[in-house]
Amino acid sequence: MVHILVVEDDARLNRAVCTYLNDSGFSATGCLSARAAYDELYNHLYDLIVSDIMMPEVDGFEFAETVRRVNKAIPILFMSARDDLPAKQRGFRLGIDDYMVKPIELDELILRIRALLRRAHIEMERKLTVGNLTLDADAVTATVAGQEIPVTTREFNILYKLLSYPNKTFSRAQLMDEFWDVDSETSLRAVDVYITKLRDKFSGCDGFAIKTVRGLGYKAVLA
Repeated sequence: MVHILVVEDDARLNRAVCTYLNDSGFSATGCLSARAAYDELYNHLYDLIVSDIMMPEVDGFEFAETVRRVNKAIPILFMSARDDLPAKQRGFRLGIDDYMVKPIELDELILRIRALLRRAHIEMERKLTVGNLTLDADAVTATVAGQEIPVTTREFNILYKLLSYPNKTFSRAQLMDEFWDVDSETSLRAVDVYITKLRDKFSGCDGFAIKTVRGLGYKAVLA
């Protein structure tokens, strides 16, 4: 399942786009502001972003620039009423992948999304490669230099999360909230145990290291 984040402050349009995407076989989540979108991206994995430009507080340009600082690969499609060349130039300079002018045809939006996903190799395979490590999100497998490393689903998800946002610190509580059951009575120290296991299992990786951020949590640092 391909997960798409729709960032659009017009609630009716946001709902219409999400409904159409969901009916077309995608999993779409709508946010009415960039700040709400930051929270979504912080807590969940998305494969593509559809974003408006003219939004209150944080506009689409600033939003795209921030996303690109932490994720250089995720496709971003601007969907805006602005039809001027400077807006398009600025968007593409910031790293967006496509631009549609409102009012949009939803069928065309689907075509463009599928084209972006094909280019990103996401529909066929959701893989993350860092150095000699490859994580396959669909198969939930991890290979180092071609050799599969046995991992549990939770170990895989934690590592995939950290490597999807390199240099971003995640607290123990954030990792616990996302990867343990809500009613779990496990203490936050369980996160430390899993991080130790990941460090041991992937000590042969040459592309990253999991660093402890004292008093805060953990982050993946690329070599």
